[in-house]
Amino acid sequence: MLFNSYIFIFLFFPLTLIGYYGLNYAKKYNLALAFLIGMSMWFYGYNNIYYLAILIVSISINYGLITGMASVSAKRLKRLFLWAGVFLNIGILFYFKYYDFFIDNINSALKAEFPLLKLILPLGISFYTFQQLSCVIDSYKGECEHYSFLEYALYVSFFPQLIAGPIVYHNELIPQFQDIGNRKINFENLSRGIYAFALGLAKKVLIADTFSSIVTIGYNNITALNTTSVILVTVCYSLQLYFDFSGYCDMAYGMGYMLNVKLPANFNSPYKAESFADLWNRWHMTLTRFFIKYVYIPLGGSRRGKARTYLNTLIVFIVSGLWHGANWTFILWGTLNGIVIIIERFTKLASLKIPKIIKMVTTYSLFTFTCSLFRSASVKDAGILWIRLFCGGFGPVYQPLIDAFGDLTESKFLYRAGFGAIMTNYPWLMLTVFTAIALAACFTLKNTQEKVAELTLSNRKFFVVVILMIWSIISLSGISEFLYFNF
Repeated sequence: MLFNSYIFIFLFFPLTLIGYYGLNYAKKYNLALAFLIGMSMWFYGYNNIYYLAILIVSISINYGLITGMASVSAKRLKRLFLWAGVFLNIGILFYFKYYDFFIDNINSALKAEFPLLKLILPLGISFYTFQQLSCVIDSYKGECEHYSFLEYALYVSFFPQLIAGPIVYHNELIPQFQDIGNRKINFENLSRGIYAFALGLAKKVLIADTFSSIVTIGYNNITALNTTSVILVTVCYSLQLYFDFSGYCDMAYGMGYMLNVKLPANFNSPYKAESFADLWNRWHMTLTRFFIKYVYIPLGGSRRGKARTYLNTLIVFIVSGLWHGANWTFILWGTLNGIVIIIERFTKLASLKIPKIIKMVTTYSLFTFTCSLFRSASVKDAGILWIRLFCGGFGPVYQPLIDAFGDLTESKFLYRAGFGAIMTNYPWLMLTVFTAIALAACFTLKNTQEKVAELTLSNRKFFVVVILMIWSIISLSGISEFLYFNF
């Protein structure tokens, strides 16, 4: 089930709010938790019951390991439970996400013909696996309290963050479920949640999905692109990725607020960053902190000299790239990002006295270039795209890109509203203006978390929310998945 679908907006989420708060009002607190778990399971298994079975088995086994670890005192037995949990979680993730990738590479290297499993990747498995892995490791360290099965199951399956994050730690989420004060409707939180959800839905439906059609055409026809078109397509992808993930985070954040649960910030205006390191402290923030806590620090962090620090940084980014997908494009993308950050640290570029706007534009431009590798279907395609970028020549934009934008309902509305002559004579203008406005918004506007924190209810904001919701819902005819569902 998708946040940006009619069944979710008009049926699933209203039922969730009514049922959860209704049961809590009747002081059926455990039943309310069970109800929220049940709704989360419905949400997850809506399109594929097979996914749901994997999630339930994963939750049950991990809870058993955590409980078993808490019941023994011998360090050796605790370590046994720890490694069982680590190998179980990493093994399941490897089996579903990476098995075919590794077998395919072995076949290519050895000219072998080992069969591929061609498994369907369960949605969100990378997220809930890491979340449970953190709980297993923290239990071994004695940093995890004993939670009931209902509390643990809800911690893992809580639907606003189940599919694409944020990756939440147990001590951030479960205490909020335990707090009886959070079990009754808070109309201020409800208002903030609706506001955040409306902004997120608009980002996804009205902006990210608009860029999506242009990006798809561009990457499916890279040999037909000139330099101008490649620049447009790569910028459009950077904006699609930005508004898609930002929109998801806003919607998850908003639903959490409506249920009196505050999820950790996961997206903090990364295109305002003045360095690559700063950008990665702002983008998918909970994944970054997970890798720092469970990979970078155990490797030694920055405690063993500069050379080891650089190596640890590179390892983290290679692992991060592999986490995003079973493809050499992701591994090389992660490696490239790690190299850029190492160069930044080695040369201390971020400390140079350069105007802020130049730092921001440079960081954004370099990140956009690396994203072309991230989006390409293969390393070969990325290479062709880069050749077209540097050697394709400037000229008119590839016509199908302009046609894709012109097919939008909003473009047709503008055409009929008196802008027809301009759009006919300058067919590239509306796409250019739309892209420029979206890019300027990334660099200048406050993010949703900042807006929610400063929110004061007014007729103007109510009007904005209503218009955005209506406009977004009208545009839901072409429902699309969030990009991070694929990771």
